[in-house]
Amino acid sequence: MTTRETPSTEANPRSGDPRKRAAAKVLDPIRDLKLSPEVHAYLVDRGIPLPDCPPAVKTPEPRDVAGAAFDFERVDKVLAAFKALTHVSGRWAGKPLNPDPWQVAYIIAPTFGWVRWDDEAEGYVRIIRDLYVDVPRKNGKSTISSGIALYMACADGEQGAQVVTAATGKEQAKFVFSPIKTLAEKAPALKGRVKAYAEKVIHLRSASTIIPVSSVADAQHGANIHCSIVDELHVHKTPDLVETIETGRGSRTQPLSVIITTADSGKPGTIYDRKRRYIDRLAAGTIRDEHTYGVVWAADKNDPPFAVSTMRKANPGYGISPSAAYLKAEAKKAANDPAALAAFQRLHLGLRTKQTARYIDLATWRANAGDPINEADLAGRMAYGGLDLASTSDLTALCWLLPRDDDGFDALWRMWVPEDALADLNTRTAGEAMVWLGRGWLRTTPGNVTDYAYVRQSMNEDADLFDVQSVAFDRWNASQLTIDLTDDGFQMVKLGQGFASMSAPLKECKRLLMTGQKSGVPMVRHGGNDVMTWMTDNLAVATDAAGNVKPDKANAADKIDGWSAFVNAMSEAMAGTAPKKSAYEDTGLRVV
Repeated sequence: MTTRETPSTEANPRSGDPRKRAAAKVLDPIRDLKLSPEVHAYLVDRGIPLPDCPPAVKTPEPRDVAGAAFDFERVDKVLAAFKALTHVSGRWAGKPLNPDPWQVAYIIAPTFGWVRWDDEAEGYVRIIRDLYVDVPRKNGKSTISSGIALYMACADGEQGAQVVTAATGKEQAKFVFSPIKTLAEKAPALKGRVKAYAEKVIHLRSASTIIPVSSVADAQHGANIHCSIVDELHVHKTPDLVETIETGRGSRTQPLSVIITTADSGKPGTIYDRKRRYIDRLAAGTIRDEHTYGVVWAADKNDPPFAVSTMRKANPGYGISPSAAYLKAEAKKAANDPAALAAFQRLHLGLRTKQTARYIDLATWRANAGDPINEADLAGRMAYGGLDLASTSDLTALCWLLPRDDDGFDALWRMWVPEDALADLNTRTAGEAMVWLGRGWLRTTPGNVTDYAYVRQSMNEDADLFDVQSVAFDRWNASQLTIDLTDDGFQMVKLGQGFASMSAPLKECKRLLMTGQKSGVPMVRHGGNDVMTWMTDNLAVATDAAGNVKPDKANAADKIDGWSAFVNAMSEAMAGTAPKKSAYEDTGLRVV
């Protein structure tokens, strides 16, 4: 690899930032600024000031991937390519386009610096293939996306690279493409090397192109994409265009898909919501994907919206772009017009204004993990069960709650998925489902539907180990399995899944978990069950006018069957010991 001169911070028109850097006050830049040791070392070695604006959300860098290495020269090369471009308007017109320290530290260096050997390519390739940047308006999104697009077409060493800029309509696509075209036309270093047309930029030596696309048909035409830039993801009403672009890069050895967006209002189920939650899960550690990297800048919901400290936190370019005066003016408008407040919070503070808060925080859940559970140590203990049969082609979950003398519980889950549905679940969980299977958190049954014979056998084996009192299940999901289990001697309890039946046990689950976090003694010891950690992150809760709650599968991010089973089991545990006779002897199954 050829070493290029590192752009001088003195030449950066933004380096004269009048703000007093908070970095000098930070005791641990790796912890407090969320920098990896490798990126921190790069910044120090190259004389780039440490940023003072860590993102609210940052996914792990792929530093633990087998064979991973951080290549300083790769980052140098990208920065040199940016430096070859020049600002085309405003007070910096004609000056080199040097990325700000925060853009280097959190976007460029992690994305382009991490590499590993690839036998097929016979060389080192980038590890990160999907970059997600979520930042409020006026923080230089178009500048950095334009620089990346031109680098990927003109300097990445890829012959015939196809770079696309994607938006939801032709005019918006041209709007995204226009800064790229202008930079290509005005950069002295690209003179004679590129041809810029109304809807295409061509790098002559490599025959690489940059074009705008606004439809699936556009994206599919000759699709062999090396890089894509998706602008303002939240305005995409369907996932079709984004998914078509991402599936059109299979023949490239180190493709890169870039999403640079502002926040949406919090509407569930959209392509923005799916991508954003994926990044949140990666950052929380509930799933792993070394090929995806993302950063999100946003204020906290409880931050005073018009405070300078809040605007600094959400806007990494504060004081430069956007200017302090601009944000102050926008804040004043929002303060004087309550109807404008939500727009200000979303566009300038990065807040998803209508998003429902997580019912159980992951920190609370993890604080109750306790020591790993050895089931043999639980032999003979009283147990209450909750069964969620769901669909025969989907997850089935069983929860056992075993009361302790301190009013807490030890909790076990059994979860089954049809073998034919495992691949889809594995895809949705970024490969974690196969890990869960190997660790015993998840089990499979043959075919494309859950074979309840496996569930029945497992429950009978558990009944030989525990003193099972009763098992609650959704009364609308009664099946032959529940009849068979009753014949086996289980007391099966039909439980309604509405607010009246679900609210008290769900609230008790939350109370115990929060008590465990506060006291340091796990009150629902789950042993760090990975599937339940994922489902806790997915959990959505519906609330009625009286403040009653229940699990809400319709609006959950993904599966929450384990939580439904948990709440069912808690209902029985709260009811206490039930008579141990067949539920059919008198009045049939007990109904709640």
